[in-house]
Formats: sequence, C-alpha cells, structure tokens
Amino acid sequence: MIELRNLSKSFRTADGPVDALRQVNLTINNGDIYGIIGMSGAGKSTLVRCINMLERPTEGQVILDGVDIGALSRKELREVRHRVTMIFQGFNLLMQRTCLKNIMLPLKLSGVPTAEAEKRAKELLETVGLPDKANAYPAQLSGGQQQRIAIARALATNPEVLLCDEATSALDPKTTHAILSLLREINKKLGITIIIITHQMSVVQEVCNRVAILENGAVVEEGEVSAIFSHPKARATRNLIYPEMADSAALTVDMNNSQMVRIIFNGASTARKPLIATMVNEVGVAPSIISASTRAVGEKVYGYMLLEVPGGPDDLAKVIKYLNEEPELSVSVESSYTKQRKEAE
Repeated sequence: MIELRNLSKSFRTADGPVDALRQVNLTINNGDIYGIIGMSGAGKSTLVRCINMLERPTEGQVILDGVDIGALSRKELREVRHRVTMIFQGFNLLMQRTCLKNIMLPLKLSGVPTAEAEKRAKELLETVGLPDKANAYPAQLSGGQQQRIAIARALATNPEVLLCDEATSALDPKTTHAILSLLREINKKLGITIIIITHQMSVVQEVCNRVAILENGAVVEEGEVSAIFSHPKARATRNLIYPEMADSAALTVDMNNSQMVRIIFNGASTARKPLIATMVNEVGVAPSIISASTRAVGEKVYGYMLLEVPGGPDDLAKVIKYLNEEPELSVSVESSYTKQRKEAE
C-alpha cells in the first residue's frame, strides 16, 4: 500500500516560488489501477516523481508498506526503485541496444548473471507479446511496440508497483487501447499495483478502478471511478469528464431569455429510456437539446444533456419536477431568463 501524507513540493523560479503540489493525501491499495488526472500544469508528473523520490517533496511523506521511503538511505532507496518502477511517454529506450538488451539492462545493473538476465528478458518479451523482437532495435519498432518493450524492461526486477507517466499520450487511440489492455492483464496476472498519470479521462474510464483529480497541485476529488463519473463534484472534474459541458456553458450566457437545464445521467436504465419524448407527452413542454454526450463505464452509461426549456418559469418548474422524479438523474438549472428577471427587479 502507498500512502501520501500531506505531500507538498515547491520549486524556486526567477519569478519566485511555485507550489507544484499542495498537501496531497492519497491512499493507493495493493492491486489498484489508480488514475491521477489533471490538466497541464496540475502537478501530475511532479506527484509521480515524488512517489519514487526522483523528486524530493518539500513537505510530507511517501509511505510504502508502512515505511517512509523519504527517510531511507541511498542504497535502501535504490532497492525501493526495484519494487517501484516507471514507464514514460517518451519510452526512454537505449537506441543503440537491441530490445533484448534494453530489457536485460536493469537486471545487469543489479548484478544478475547474463544467462539468467537473458532468460528473464525473453520471458518478458513473451509477456508483452513481442517474442520475435529480441534482436530488433527500438528505431525499427512502432511507438506501441517501443512502449511494450519499455513495460517489459520495467517488469524485469519483479516490481510491486508500476508508475506510468503519460505512457499512452504519444500513441494513437487504437494503440492506446492495446497498451491499456496489456496493463490490465499485467495487473490481473501479476498483481502489480499500477498508477497511471494522464490528462485523458478516456484512459481512466477504460482501465482504472480509482482516480484522483488534481488542480493547481491539490486533490480536488478522489474515489471510485464509477462514483466520480456518476456525481462529479469539483469543477475541474466536470470539465475533464464532460468537456462539452464547459463549452456549452459559454453558450448559455449569450442566449437571451433562455432557460437552461443540465442533466447528468447516472446509470444505464435512465440512459436507455426515451426521456425527452416521454417528458413532452407527460409534461407538455418540448425542450431543445443544445448538446449531449454519453459514455459507458463498465456496465453502466453516464453522460450529460443540456436542454433549452421554452416558455416561462412555470414551464421550467414542470420540467425540473419531472426530471427530479428520475432516481438516476442529477439536475442543475442555468436559467438566464431567471437571472435577467431578478436583475430587472
């Protein structure tokens, strides 16, 4: 288990100190596939580098299985890094070495005999699905294949934790899906805890069971992925999950005398129901769909819909009352009509 306790990191710059991390508290359980997500500059990469002490936190602790790794000696910390390995967006393979020798490298540095290291490397080539690339060089491989070799190298020392720093950001969607499937398989078969740093919510929804959202160096929301998708509370979370909603929000400001209702879908049964058609029949109000987006997470469907409700406040009240009777919906009102009326009063 990894515990981050009051973790903070500051950097000195020409313009003064910058707080990259601010009082981060997280618990990552053994066997988790844990996502850490945020926009550029949120502090994600700094956080992952603090986990294995490539960056020393300014304050706070990183506890690995009850041990404060920040208090370890250099030798002890090197041993920890055999247990907590890392893959990167840029693969970081040695271009002058074959794939087999890239994978053997951490074993050779640890003093493992050549024959044993070579045997282990070949086993790992099988694990990542590239047994025929032992004598190929990284430049001869695609980006996805290079990342598979990087994963094999990270697994060479039999780690307990694998840190993935934007590991799929340089890959196309199809290749990203294949790499995430490989990581899920590794997690399942080997029981390795995987921490994924990303700015893509699609990566989190596909493979992670828990997620933390970072904004300006602080955790603004954390929990089970399904729960976060169901009820995103923080503004940063809503913008990451439903970026179209943020774009639509600007639209509501420009539309005069309009009444806007946002619906968040929290389950598959609601998403499959012809909600708007049924509401028109039962309530007698026909809203316009301004924008909408839904997606599947596991066996459930989540998403949002932005409606413009015609008429006046009474019509809006009817729509809200109807929608609030649906247990798998969250409803919020953005009514510029109401705002204008209040301003006039």
